Amino acid sequence: MNPAPETRLAIVTGASRGIGYAVATELGRRGYRLALLARRKPPLEEAAQRLASSGAVVDTYPCDVQDAAQVRATFKQILDRAGRVDVLVNNAGVGTFAPVHQISDADWDSTLNTNLRGVFYCSKAVIPRMIEQRLGHIINISSLAGKNPLPGGSAYCASKWGLMGLTYSMAEDLREYGIRVSVVCPGSVQTEFTPHRGKDAARMLQPTDVARVVGWLLEQEPQSFVSEVLLRPTQKP
Repeated sequence: MNPAPETRLAIVTGASRGIGYAVATELGRRGYRLALLARRKPPLEEAAQRLASSGAVVDTYPCDVQDAAQVRATFKQILDRAGRVDVLVNNAGVGTFAPVHQISDADWDSTLNTNLRGVFYCSKAVIPRMIEQRLGHIINISSLAGKNPLPGGSAYCASKWGLMGLTYSMAEDLREYGIRVSVVCPGSVQTEFTPHRGKDAARMLQPTDVARVVGWLLEQEPQSFVSEVLLRPTQKP
């Protein structure tokens, strides 16, 4: 039996802006209590205030998903407070775009550690509780760059291709416990993060497009789950 809407908890990383904020808005509208994570406290609290003004129940947790100790401590605080977790949306992401021979070691590490290692840390922190519940949904926000090469995208593509493998392997490990693992792969999305400078923003996907897909994934009946969604703009930017 699914819990009552008011008791459901959704954790969203990278939630202070862009796709993460849009996902939080969508899940708040659906009645989830929200635990929002981002590295910087001020924009995270500003986002929470906007969400709370629309009726969402929101808690904020400044956390750098690259840091395993921070993730463990933060997620323990969340789970101790809420008692359960129903949804984890791994959205936090960074990217450095340059020819492979020009990428610094620091930028390579930051990209891989946030986009891939961070997903591992956050997922590992909720999985034991989801196994106890025999219920949960982990949704990873990847990219079409996880399926297609990009000039100057070696670090970003490597992180997202790795995320695809991690997602599918997690799904196989966890499906017997009633835990669903899905990945959403958007094309060009109009956010502050986008590397697609100079493209027509009106033709790009919007963060709300991705958020609606996340909401739709959560509507699936218990006996099924959608493992992968590719999301493209109707016209090339």
